[in-house]
Amino acid sequence: MLQIKKMIMADIATFPTNGQILVNIEDMSKLKDIKKAISMVKGVGKITVPRRKRYSAYELSLRDLDEGRVTTHKSVDDYFKKFGL
Repeated sequence: MLQIKKMIMADIATFPTNGQILVNIEDMSKLKDIKKAISMVKGVGKITVPRRKRYSAYELSLRDLDEGRVTTHKSVDDYFKKFGL
């Protein structure tokens, strides 16, 4: 029974050595200033900013199709006439 208590105490005393905080930024033009301010806080290590996924032209066209941003025309000439080309 004594060994079980020691094992439980060892498990409780084990804390993570680092943690993470997620910060949502509304104005991305202030990102550089916010990173600088956070880095001044004692105990802050590495600051990383995840990159947004870049969509290919094909993926963007599929999103347009799903969201209803599609036009139809009888012919290419009608399309050019509509936009004055």
